Amino acid sequence: MKPSQLITAKIFFCLILLIVFSCGRAPSADTLFINGHIVTMNTPLPAVEAFAVKDGIITAVGTTEELQKKYRNVPTEDMQGKTVMPGIIDSHGHIMSLGESFLKLNLEGIKTPAEAVQRVKERVKQTAPGEWIIGWGWDEGAWAKNYPSNNELNAVSPDNPVWLTGLHGFASWANNKALEIADITKDTPNPPNGQIVKHPKTGEPIGIFTNEAQGLIAKYIPPLSLEQIEKAYLLAFNECLKNGITTVHDANVSQKMLDALRSLEAKKQLSIRVYVMLDATDKQLIEPFFKNGPIIDPEHWLTIRTVKVFVDGALGSRGAVLFEPYSDAPNTSGVITTSPEELYDITAKSLKAGMQVAVHAIGDRANRITLDVFEKALKTAQAGANNRLRIEHAQVMALEDIPRFAQLGIIASMQPPHCTSDMPWVEDRIGKGRAKGAYAWRSFLNAGVRLILNSDFPGETLNPFYGMYAAETRETPEGKPEGGWYPEQRLTRNEVVHAYTVEGAYAGFEETFKGQIVPGMVADFIILSDNILSVPSKTLLLITVEKTYVGGKLMYKQDTK
Repeated sequence: MKPSQLITAKIFFCLILLIVFSCGRAPSADTLFINGHIVTMNTPLPAVEAFAVKDGIITAVGTTEELQKKYRNVPTEDMQGKTVMPGIIDSHGHIMSLGESFLKLNLEGIKTPAEAVQRVKERVKQTAPGEWIIGWGWDEGAWAKNYPSNNELNAVSPDNPVWLTGLHGFASWANNKALEIADITKDTPNPPNGQIVKHPKTGEPIGIFTNEAQGLIAKYIPPLSLEQIEKAYLLAFNECLKNGITTVHDANVSQKMLDALRSLEAKKQLSIRVYVMLDATDKQLIEPFFKNGPIIDPEHWLTIRTVKVFVDGALGSRGAVLFEPYSDAPNTSGVITTSPEELYDITAKSLKAGMQVAVHAIGDRANRITLDVFEKALKTAQAGANNRLRIEHAQVMALEDIPRFAQLGIIASMQPPHCTSDMPWVEDRIGKGRAKGAYAWRSFLNAGVRLILNSDFPGETLNPFYGMYAAETRETPEGKPEGGWYPEQRLTRNEVVHAYTVEGAYAGFEETFKGQIVPGMVADFIILSDNILSVPSKTLLLITVEKTYVGGKLMYKQDTK
């Protein structure tokens, strides 16, 4: 035998031995999770007690006995009978705003303007003269019937400009120092799609700015540095993990925010998965994506695939666009913030590039405009078959428009906490007739629409179990009104959990690797204090997340001290 033939024969013999040895070897895994009550969100699967994880992916599921026999000498975690479910996908949140809320003066949950003024007064004591005091969280929807003036703010902060953004970002409150810096007087006209609220007798600005008028002052606030933005993101990630959220669709990302996310990704500091919606008002940001298409991360940490467009404002600040005037403000029916022509242009370019479009539309007319534009674009633009266009909020609907979502394949992205927060004043805004089409989750599902549920944090709590409670009961945490507000729109427990997991994955084109605990899925899961599927509705409010895993790694553990 020639030397070269001898070498070939030896290599062949070694390969045979390797194959035989490999076939007899027990399968490997990084970790085996056993003795759990596992909610797989996969209906055909039988009861599952255990699963194996390798390289961040679930490789097998089954009973504890089966997997312990299959996987020997593998590190094991005993879940001690606890309920385990896929990580929550919050398919509409604002991560940067959440992080900033930890850096700003927090006004969330305060009941009166006087309380806000008191907090500003305390902050002034800690702030150098001339430095901006930035706050966030007062409820512009609840206060819109009687907006406060800035007289009290002026008294406690004569030397520091004050800028307090509302809970949902559609109105802000400023003192005279801030108005002085921006050169805002009684002669300053309202900008397009915004209002400088003025005293009805004197015409002087009272310090309230709604919708686009907020930019008149916001542009004077020193921007955060990249380092500060990264810090805000990291703070927000931690808060998400505490609440069992492993993926967020980040709704309205600017260039600086995207730079920070990419920087954190490069440094391996993303502890949750982020699905980016780009701010459509920034043409320089979105045009490259129209040219080059989406950026889909094969590791599933940072994907950039969606363009976010605002067609109207919020119901609370009367910016949502309605067919008929507001019941409590007959002089207005809302403000269109993106024209149908521009929306069509953005949608057509997005479809051609393989980008998803997510449109903020709250009022019934805004939703009709969006549906009409989507229908036209799907017919006339160079669109593929799998577009998954989304309408964010779909909050007040003409009932006849709801079936169009299913007909056009449009996803309804809705926020149960908005319903229970807004219901004390919704009928004042739009009357009982239009309220029948408000927050109409059941009507959407009955029409065959793909429905995703989310929080819109930080404008609402990011606690997903509060959102599930709101969707199931349509009651406040105190149980009001008994039986639920327009109770015919309530959802079942399975429908609700499905919308926060499986449907959230679908909305991000990620259903093949996320949203279930089955082989081939990323190992994103949470361990809960209670059984998510069987506890009474009230107990949903008490569920806590004991552990959160992302990619099979423990990212959060509840402090039991």
